[in-house]
Order: sequence, then C-alpha cells, then structure tokens
Amino acid sequence: MNLLNLICRDDLLFEDDLTRLKSELINSVQSSSFLVIGGAGSIGQAVVREIFKRDPKTLHVVDISENNMVELVRDIRSTLGYIKGEFKTFAIDCGSPEFEALFAAEGPYDYILNLSALKHVRSEKDPYTLMRMIKVNIFNTIKTLSMGSGKGLKNYFCVSTDKAANPVNMMGGSKRIMEMFLMRESLSQNLSMARFANVAFSDGSLLHGFNQRFSKMQPIAAPNDVKRYFVTPQESGELCLMSCIFGENRDVFFPKLSDKLHLVTFSEIARKYLQQIGYDAYECETEGEARDRCSELISEKKWPCYFFNSDTTGEKDFEEFFTEKEELDMNRFSSIGVIKNDPVFDQEKLASFETLIDEINSSQTLKREDFVNLFHEIIPDFGHKETGKFLDQRM
Repeated sequence: MNLLNLICRDDLLFEDDLTRLKSELINSVQSSSFLVIGGAGSIGQAVVREIFKRDPKTLHVVDISENNMVELVRDIRSTLGYIKGEFKTFAIDCGSPEFEALFAAEGPYDYILNLSALKHVRSEKDPYTLMRMIKVNIFNTIKTLSMGSGKGLKNYFCVSTDKAANPVNMMGGSKRIMEMFLMRESLSQNLSMARFANVAFSDGSLLHGFNQRFSKMQPIAAPNDVKRYFVTPQESGELCLMSCIFGENRDVFFPKLSDKLHLVTFSEIARKYLQQIGYDAYECETEGEARDRCSELISEKKWPCYFFNSDTTGEKDFEEFFTEKEELDMNRFSSIGVIKNDPVFDQEKLASFETLIDEINSSQTLKREDFVNLFHEIIPDFGHKETGKFLDQRM
C-alpha cells in the first residue's frame, strides 16, 4: 500500500535535514545509552527503530503492552537484525515500583525518551479515564524526568501534540499542562519536546481502524468535514529522535508547513484506501444502511461507507503546531520548526493543580466536570468544545 499517496504526499518530510546531520546523529547515538518509555506503541516503535538502526551503546525499552513488545522485537529482528550494543525490553508500567527498581539497577541513561501517553480525544468521556490520562500524560512524565535528573542525563525528551497549541479538548489540555510543568523542571534538567500531526495508521487511530474494518468485512465510517495533517510512522520517529539529540533546553520541534505537508479529510483517505485495495467507496445515508448492506455491496467490489459531519466533543476545527504568542526559530532546519521557550510558569497554579488532583483522587467521587473546570483554571483561554456527544457514540 502506498502510504504517502493515501495522505496526499509525494515525499518524506525530513530527508534533507537527516542527510545533512547524518554523521553527527550516528556519532551521538553510537556513543550513548537510551531508555525509551512507551516504546511499543506506534510512535514508540518508530523511535526505537530509528535509534536501533544507528547502533546505540545501550537501548532499553519499557512498555505495559506485553504483546506489542513481543511484536516490536520480532519486527526488529526480522528487518534490522542485531546491534553490537545491548538491546533489552521490559513489559512494565513506568509508574510502578518495578520501574523504579529497573531504573536503579540498569541506569543511569544518557537519554530518556518518553512516548507513553493517552492520546485519544475519546478518552475524555468519563472521569476515570480522565484521571488516568492526567496521571500518564502529566505526573508520570514528571516522575520519570526526576528519576534521571542529576544522574548524567544529557536530555529528557517527551512527545507532546499539535492539540496542545490552543487546546480545545482534554487530551490536548493534558499535554499543554505537561508542557507547563516541564518549564518548571527545565530549571534543573535539559529537556525537549515535539508536536506533530496525526501519525498515519498508528494504533487506535481512525486510519488503523480502516485496516480493522477491512479485515472484519465491516463498513468504514469517517467524518467528511475534518481536515488533518498526517506524518508517517517513520517521520514521527525521526522527528522525536532529532528533538532528543539536537534540541536545546525547552525546545519544541514541529514539522514545517510546506508543499510537502497537506491537509486532507478522513473521507478522502478512505476513498483512496479502498481504491488501492480494489474497491469503490459506496456512500450510505445512515450507519444502519452501511451495516445492513455489507455483504451485498462487498460482493460487488463496493465498500459500504458512512461519511458524516463531525459533531463530537473536543474536535478541533483546524490543526496548528504553535500559537501566535510562541517564539519560533524557522532557520535552523530546512523542514523542522522550533518553538523557543523561556522557563515561564506559575508555580502557585502548578502546586494548586497537584493538590486538587490529589484531593479529587482521594475522594473516590470522580466527576468529569471537576476535571474540566480545573483545566479551565490552569490553562488560559482553554477553548474546550463541549457538545454532549462523544466518539464512542459513533460507529
């Protein structure tokens, strides 16, 4: 399948920068030890591959998904083979005592890359998942950074999201708050981040769902009014590694908008996807029609599709990687922009946030509106879009 064609692209984004910095990147990786947290997710696997193929001295990978970790190892062994350095994987939670024991025994590390996250907008539908999102996206980040700080750690990298720029949903809000906490931590530890667009066919994404629907002979549903930028899994790994190695303290890397990067609707990708596998998209009027006519239409080499206007909570009308208030360096790289941050944060607000989250968690009476209100208090101009409808209510 031609992935670039599906996302309306002809070229990879970062080839010029990677070619120019090839020797420096290889030398940095080969002389260093790496810990990748959340390394078995889609972006995590891409990052692990980018490090592995440059022959690191040490590469340790942590992830809670045992099955994805097994597949990561099989995939690497089947394509890249082996390295001279040490490659180990650990199926544990980075918020657990086991992780602390691992870090004490196997560390310290030159670089830590944290790719663990709850990344879905749909995760804001209930207070219990919201609490876990806050723990994973914010507090596990601060914890794992603190563990490496002061122990020879050259840089701590954490993936953010384009949704953290002027956030309108709780996932983007959680990453924005994470960035605010990291400004505080940057006073004692070098760190960098990356914001980028949707990763095409990443686990759990709508495009990944196209593969699942096809394998199960089920209809495809997609919004026809939501336009997004897409990067490939390889590009996500390249951008994260570049930020980790070349990012200065508090830098946030993002892909420059150019004629290489285009906005595209999910329904347009669905049509291209079906065309590549030999089917025509057949637009149905309702979800019910799409379900009921599956066998009939598929036998005629037509695939039932339900394309709709988006009306669910947290959907952003457009994507952006930075805000008008952020200082940019657009000259250092040919295809990567850099947000330059000063260590600006409100310690009182951060401390209050930590206290209130502890109180909410201890009360055992989690309410979604409490989290929404708290995010409004800590994020200036938080533009949360509440419609009363969530993605789990759609096909």
